[in-house]
Amino acid sequence: MPIFSAPAKLNLTLEVLARRPDGYHGLRSLMVPIDFCDELSIEPAAATSFSCSIPELSEENIVLRALRALDPIPPRAIRLVKHIPVGGGLGGGSSDAAAVLRSAMTGALGDHGALPWMELARKLGSDVPFFLCGTGAFIEGTGERMTPVGHLPAWWSVVVHPPVSVATSEAYALLDRRREEHPSETRPRDRSVSLNAVDALQRADFPALLATLSNDFHEPILAKYPAIAQAHVALEDASAQRALLSGSGSCVFTLCPNEDAARRVATKLDPATGSVFVAPLRADGMWR
Repeated sequence: MPIFSAPAKLNLTLEVLARRPDGYHGLRSLMVPIDFCDELSIEPAAATSFSCSIPELSEENIVLRALRALDPIPPRAIRLVKHIPVGGGLGGGSSDAAAVLRSAMTGALGDHGALPWMELARKLGSDVPFFLCGTGAFIEGTGERMTPVGHLPAWWSVVVHPPVSVATSEAYALLDRRREEHPSETRPRDRSVSLNAVDALQRADFPALLATLSNDFHEPILAKYPAIAQAHVALEDASAQRALLSGSGSCVFTLCPNEDAARRVATKLDPATGSVFVAPLRADGMWR
């Protein structure tokens, strides 16, 4: 029975630009996958079925939309085992959809030939194309423009998931409200911390990369959610370095130069602060 991994992602930077005429915000972000994964299993069956380890996520799951985009497929029993927190800003749903597309590329869902995989990914969601690239990437537009950054350093992450979730729509509403009150905080289009972060990552300059960590959702979401703010403080205290919200929340993370350092940080964290996991950056070579 083939099993396909669906890794989580971290936004090392996330710049939210002004709202565009189409109603969407422009974005710039440096995203990296980490080796903390959901698992998608696929095996032949008498009829196609889908189930999820979290039963309430079995209906209208993005995996079902991805399967419909590939219709027809031969009969398969498809099961999704969730490990990535829902609403944590780690891209679990998008990664699950990408895992479906990856499985189709290998023939696990029948012979689909040379489909326009990136186009299918974009239709499923703005983060789905990222998970097809197999390494970190500089993201622009609304997520549709993606430049892989190549080999990733052997760095590790420590992630804390406090017992709350944040809807993306709420995150944007909080940010828009903050910018109405503080117009000077709107990101200019001609300067990008994300490009500095890409440079530091490609040079494997750990201190320089830490200095670029940035997320425009960080302040408004921490101001609204005390549990996330508490997790952030605890992680910075445990690591003695910068911690940051990933995506639109609610997980916060810090980076470490190696596994030993990451596990030392994790042991200092009170489990009451939230679920803690430790994972290295992940690159599988598909970007080559």
